Parts: sequence; C-alpha cells; structure tokens
Amino acid sequence: QVHGIVRRSSSFNTGRIEHLYKNPQAHIEGNMKLHYGDLTDSTCLVKIINEVKPTEIYNLGAQSHVKISFDLAEYTADVDGVGTLRLLDAIKTCGLISSVKFYQASTSELFGKVQEIPQKETTPFYPRSPYGAAKLYAYWIVVNFREAYNLFAVNGILFNHESPRRGANFVTRKISRSVAKIHLGQLDCFSLGNLDAKRDWGHARDYVEAMWLMLQTDEPEDFVIATGEVHSVREFVEKSFKHIGKTIVWEGKNENEVGRCKETGKIHVTVNHKYYRPTEV
Repeated sequence: QVHGIVRRSSSFNTGRIEHLYKNPQAHIEGNMKLHYGDLTDSTCLVKIINEVKPTEIYNLGAQSHVKISFDLAEYTADVDGVGTLRLLDAIKTCGLISSVKFYQASTSELFGKVQEIPQKETTPFYPRSPYGAAKLYAYWIVVNFREAYNLFAVNGILFNHESPRRGANFVTRKISRSVAKIHLGQLDCFSLGNLDAKRDWGHARDYVEAMWLMLQTDEPEDFVIATGEVHSVREFVEKSFKHIGKTIVWEGKNENEVGRCKETGKIHVTVNHKYYRPTEV
C-alpha cells in the first residue's frame, strides 16, 4: 500500500494522481490511501505516521516554485524547511527511528551560484532564493537526524525533472502547452523570462526510480541525480516549435527580444521582466 498526504482544498487537487484511484470517477481508493494533512501541522503528521506506521517515507511536499518563493518567502521557509523538521520529529515521536527509511527531496537549487562545474555531492552550496535557502535547512536537518539518531535518512539532490504532470506555471510546461495551443490556433503569443537561463532537464520517471533506489541501499547516502547536460530556455523554445514545423528567429535584445516564426512572420514569443528571478542561477 501507498499512503499520501493531501492538503484540504475547496476544489479537487488530485488531478495528477487520479489514475491511481481504484475508481477515478468516484475517487474510490484502492492501494493508494490519502490522508488530509499539511507540513505546517505537526499534530496531523504525528497522527498519520502513528496510524500508518510506514516503512518508507518520501518527503516530496513543498512550495516548489523558485520565482514565487521570493513572494512567499516566510511560507516557503515554513513548509520546505521547518516542515521537513516536523516530519522527522514525527518519526522520532512515534518511535519509528529504527524501522523507517526517509527520503528528502533536495534540489540542485542548493548549488545556486555554482562554485564548481560540474556539481557533485561535495560541491559547496550557495542558494540564491528563499526556496533554495529553505531547502538548505532541510538538507542539513536530515543529515543531523541521520547522525544524531541513526535514522536511515537521505537527501536526493535532484536537478530539474519534467513530465506531462509538471505544473502548468513551470517554464517547461508553459512552453509545451503554449506551443500546442499556437498549433491548434488557440493562442498567438506567450511571454517568458530569461531566455538564456540554462538547466539540466531530465525525466521525472527516471528520477523517481532513483529516489526509490536510494532507499534500497545498505547504508544511507546523499546523491546528486542529473543528466549531465544543460540546455537554455531559448533552446527549449526552438525545439518545441520545431516539433510543430515552425522555425523561430530571434530579434532584438534583452526585454525587447521577440521570437518570430520564420515561415509566417508572426511573433510567437516575447520577454517580460516579471518572469525574471531577482537572482538568477
């Protein structure tokens, strides 16, 4: 069985896992059991963990949008940083230190202003966002629980991992959905931030397997998971349009730069400063 924690919402917020229900139409659970809870509520975490008594815990919960973390800095710290501590403390409170394996979804945003290329497990951290700073606390509190209480706890320092289930306001899905809408005649143009930002993008399916494998080892150890390749947002845009038979030609500079379709002359991409991070990585 797999148990999950879901936040209460006035509208259904399980769209990305509906296929896991025994009956998706009626939301009837099978081997997946959902519990209402929140990483900001330590009481509910203790209650759920004590009831379920899991053998593996994967902490994938977070306010995970880096740009938005600048607007919601305190909330991001509470959920991503202290929320991890609440979860670890709940394991300890329930007396499950010796029987639980704990996976923490760490992040390449810890490296931020990179101190060496390529990054590895021993690369010094230099986070450049409230999200990265909160995840840095989470990383070290996991290490502390591992060393202080002998808890099998690991940090997976994962670079960007994408799939069709990625949230629509993340750049990869924003580009792919917008290009699809342009192809269908539902949209003419969309705006992006820094076109020259570079990321290491992998597929979520491979990265989730890596998470699971990290909890199957004999000894707990932190790992960096990445493809080893970086590509720019600009490249992502060009390849996406190529998929629908369009060639994007770039004109202008900085915030005045546009992406024009070579075949039709139409502008399909513009740059908007509101999508820039205050500090880029």
